[in-house]
Amino acid sequence: MTTPSPKPGNPKSLSGLLPFLKPYRGRIGLALLFLVLAAMATLAFPLALRSLIDGGLVHADRGAQVMALREHFVALFAVAVALGLFSAARFYMVSWLGERITADVRNAVYGHVLQQSPAFFETTQTGEVLSRLSADTTLVQTVVGSSLSMGLRNLVMGMGALGILVWTNPMVMVQVLGVLVLIVLPAAWFGRRVRKLSRASQDRAADASAIAAEVLNAIPVVQSYTAETREAARFNHATDNAFAVAVRRSRARSFLVAFIIIATSAALLWGLYQGTQAVMAGRISAGHLGQTVLYVIILASAFAILGEVYGDLLRAAGATERLMELLGSQSSITSPPHPTAAPVPLAGSEVRFEHITFHYPSRPMQAALTDFSLDIAPGQTVALVGPSGAGKSTVFQLLLRFYDPVTGRVLKDGVATRDMALTELRHGIGIVPQDAVIFSSSALENIRYGKPEASDAE
Repeated sequence: MTTPSPKPGNPKSLSGLLPFLKPYRGRIGLALLFLVLAAMATLAFPLALRSLIDGGLVHADRGAQVMALREHFVALFAVAVALGLFSAARFYMVSWLGERITADVRNAVYGHVLQQSPAFFETTQTGEVLSRLSADTTLVQTVVGSSLSMGLRNLVMGMGALGILVWTNPMVMVQVLGVLVLIVLPAAWFGRRVRKLSRASQDRAADASAIAAEVLNAIPVVQSYTAETREAARFNHATDNAFAVAVRRSRARSFLVAFIIIATSAALLWGLYQGTQAVMAGRISAGHLGQTVLYVIILASAFAILGEVYGDLLRAAGATERLMELLGSQSSITSPPHPTAAPVPLAGSEVRFEHITFHYPSRPMQAALTDFSLDIAPGQTVALVGPSGAGKSTVFQLLLRFYDPVTGRVLKDGVATRDMALTELRHGIGIVPQDAVIFSSSALENIRYGKPEASDAE
């Protein structure tokens, strides 16, 4: 699966998650339904409060007043029950989606990376891949399983509260909206700054992970040269760089959140002041003012939360870009569209190297093999002997088609390895490596790693 990566630092990068969301359209629809219902229940609360103030406290008869209050409090409790149930259902559905989609993304990235040729791992550090599988997918989970839902809910509530306020206090809210438009422009500038720093922060964290993975995989060498202190200092330097960028990102995001909260609160307090003047002039009732206060609070808190959610979305956009880059990487070694089947050997395979010249991708100016030819007959035993770096391992890596030579070709049983399916080629070759790799499983499973279906007797 390949997904083109949008421009770095763009929230549109989150569109890379769409293929992972499509299988769960039904659950997403339910989550959105519960989200809207929870938002509507929240928006109904100020209306119920206005009804309580204006309708439950105006009766001259004490008994009628008590009955009216009882009815209004029952209505308020019903709104609270609906809000609780819908919020719980929304939380469960969204959390399930976050966990499921994160697992799918992690599986897709890991499965795709396993298909890459060794050339990919020469230019991409293992620690960076692990950082993307862990840290970046965790950011995606935060957004899909929490922040995005919270943002949508507050967007619905904010728009609903704004609509009701404009409907009930049109002249005042037109002034407030004019001020809010002026807030959007500097907020957008802050947002771009946070996006760039979020991507840089994740890259620096990946650098530290790459160093740790490299050193821990070679810990006997590090300890044999007593380089523990030097390597610890190198890791400390990388984490300090990551910390410095993270501090700059947090500072920019803090300014963004503070600006949005202060500016929107100032605009909405102006609207509230106008509302109190209207009560004093007798143009609106006390219940109307109470309703307006609650809607102003809902609108202000929605804008504040949306500012924080936007910061989370920017960080997740950077994480999604990095994950989509991995998914979009193409291996230089793939099976041909129409592979040629090699004949079944009766007594061993014939192997031939014809005028091979090869450079490793990480050392393009230094040839590992130059005009190398070798012909091995079926059943023949051949040993390659030479000093370290002479190209002995390179010959086997070319035979397994981990790489393709610059010139020349490799043939197995008369068929060029480029023309064979990779699975068929590699299934027909048995390897006993010099340095044994032990996987975290039983000894039996390690022994039959090359043939998982082998019986105990085999």
